[in-house]
Amino acid sequence: MPFFLVCYVYTGDTAGRDEHRPEHKSHLQAAADRGLILGSGPFAAGEDPGAAMIYEAAGKQVVVDVVEGDPFRTHGFVASYDITEWIPMIGPWAVAAAGGRS
Repeated sequence: MPFFLVCYVYTGDTAGRDEHRPEHKSHLQAAADRGLILGSGPFAAGEDPGAAMIYEAAGKQVVVDVVEGDPFRTHGFVASYDITEWIPMIGPWAVAAAGGRS
């Protein structure tokens, strides 16, 4: 199944994100529980505000649907996002990307 890299750029509304963080985390956890999100988290302190996620999904539209439904996005705390299909060549995800062939 294809992998997708998702990057969020957050707005400056930290208080708004803090208020809606439980709802945001619950939404993403539900996607992870369905096997779609392999890793997710915010950028470190000192970086521009945002986050990155790695998805494994049947197609890009599946990822778009999760991102579009994210409470951070629906409440206006994501200034922009990018979804890019990604082909891991090294590491444990590379085997999955190759369909089990190494």
